Amino acid sequence: MRVALMTWLMTVSTAVAAQTPADPVDPPATEVMVLGTYHFANPGRDVANVDVDDVLAPERQEEIAALTDALATWAPDRILIESQAPAPFAVADYRDFTPDMLAERRNESVQIGYRLAAQLGHDDVYGFDEQPADGEPDYFPYSTVSDYAAANGQEAEFGAISERVQSYANRLSADQQDKTIAQSLMIHNDPAVATAAQGDFYYSLLAIGDGEAQPGADLNAMYYLRNAKMFAKLGLIAQSGERILVIVGSGHKFWLDHFTDVSAGYRSVDPRPYLETAE
Repeated sequence: MRVALMTWLMTVSTAVAAQTPADPVDPPATEVMVLGTYHFANPGRDVANVDVDDVLAPERQEEIAALTDALATWAPDRILIESQAPAPFAVADYRDFTPDMLAERRNESVQIGYRLAAQLGHDDVYGFDEQPADGEPDYFPYSTVSDYAAANGQEAEFGAISERVQSYANRLSADQQDKTIAQSLMIHNDPAVATAAQGDFYYSLLAIGDGEAQPGADLNAMYYLRNAKMFAKLGLIAQSGERILVIVGSGHKFWLDHFTDVSAGYRSVDPRPYLETAE
């Protein structure tokens, strides 16, 4: 009787254990490599712009080819560029890509993004930029900060901030004279440089204001909002476990790396080892 009872209990325990669901398995992390760049076409839209060597010159084309070869070894599943595209965010322009574009268009989205996507056989490149539509607020109200400083006795403070930013751009311009493109991008992708730039420029602007009007704080809030919306689009584009290469102006790198680092299901990948390979 006792043996029969023990056998029955063991059978029931085994059956219950078999029916108990296993611990849920976390989906694989989405890897995000944010490649911060200067603007190859130098459109002059930044507060301080880097003077750019002509990336269509033969030696620069060789350097970009070496860069994309190095990035190709990481084998990204999707490539995102600083461009706008409606959901599902595929950039129509890429579908017309031919190698002839590389001899005509200087933009880093084409020179790095399109070139690499074609090299890897991708059907699409994705645009995740965010810009204000009609009736929406300015994501970078720099002139509002400048005007406030001029009207409220903070010209010297604002001028010192602007001078620091211009000095940094001048150093980057000078560096191009004796550096390859990959070597120049090493600076743009140094986390210490990105953090220092955040403090020297964006957070310094917090001092412009009087507690009632706070244009410097408003600028920080709006730029944060733009980057948050960009990262939200990245989340809509990426699939769990994919490798996502983001090619974007280096001013965005601080926040996009931040969102990647603190968001569940994402993991940052440092581009610098690949830049070193391309040097």
